[in-house]
Amino acid sequence: MRVVSGIQPTGNLHLGNYLGAIRQWVAMQDQAESLFFLADLHALSQPVVPAQLAQNTVEMAATLLACGIDPSRAILFNQARVPAHSELQWILGGTARMGWLNRMTQWKDKSGKDGASQSTGLFNYPVLQAADVLLYQATHVPVGDDQKQHLELARDIATKFNLDFDTELFVLPEPFISPSAPRIMSLRDGTAKMSKSDPSDASRINLIDSDEAIAQKFRKARTDAEPLPATMAELADRAEARNLVTIYAALEGVGTDTVLARFAGQGFGAFKPALADLAIAVLGPIRERLTRLLDDRAAVAAALEQGAERARALAAPTLKAAQQAVGLQV
Repeated sequence: MRVVSGIQPTGNLHLGNYLGAIRQWVAMQDQAESLFFLADLHALSQPVVPAQLAQNTVEMAATLLACGIDPSRAILFNQARVPAHSELQWILGGTARMGWLNRMTQWKDKSGKDGASQSTGLFNYPVLQAADVLLYQATHVPVGDDQKQHLELARDIATKFNLDFDTELFVLPEPFISPSAPRIMSLRDGTAKMSKSDPSDASRINLIDSDEAIAQKFRKARTDAEPLPATMAELADRAEARNLVTIYAALEGVGTDTVLARFAGQGFGAFKPALADLAIAVLGPIRERLTRLLDDRAAVAAALEQGAERARALAAPTLKAAQQAVGLQV
């Protein structure tokens, strides 16, 4: 079992990233051969500030290390250090079809009514995503609901390539969806996902936030005046309350029913301070490790290069076989 997953280096990671993905990545290190990458090539599909992109890449790598990604148990790197990602994307571009890419929901959402003004990188980046996983013969790819379509495209590209060139080169990756990965919502709007792009910093708990900031954000988190019930079913129409209970359960590693059994009948005046204390206990050590890592950015960059060296070695046979399949190598 080989798992491949990536994340764009677009700024500070938050609690939703940690509970929804990174904590699962940490667990995967003991379940499968794991490759985790910073998708800096994908970032080029949108306008970038070069110095900011470079800084974000190192800072996000430091965050992953602080959260528990261990370079001795997983391969951590950034795409740009492994040119085979771009090379395989170009080869797969001859297999992918315009109609497939036109149907991609994220392309429609991001391009809006003015697709002609968008970069070709934004249109083609699902092909790079396919290359990211097919390059390493990934058997499983962790995906959320919003990425299932992209994995299906990768499988379609792999299938067509194998058929077109009479080869069995590419493994068809399967989705790896952890049942324990919660969907963490905004602290200001329980119907919207917690996001780095939200203009309100109060909507999210950043992993770099101080204890005081964490406590203040939970204290000001939007809720309602009703006490907590005994079951999650009773929170069906209370999005903000349901979100806070979900966060508490995820941080403690217990079921939401366990949390409600403890706090049923109590109001948020009692629940929010308890939630803040728990979050501080979990996130405080991560922040401390992150602070130390950011004081030695050269060491973080060196760790990325060491991971990239291992990734390049794994990628080389697949890239060579793809080149041979299409006639680029004899």
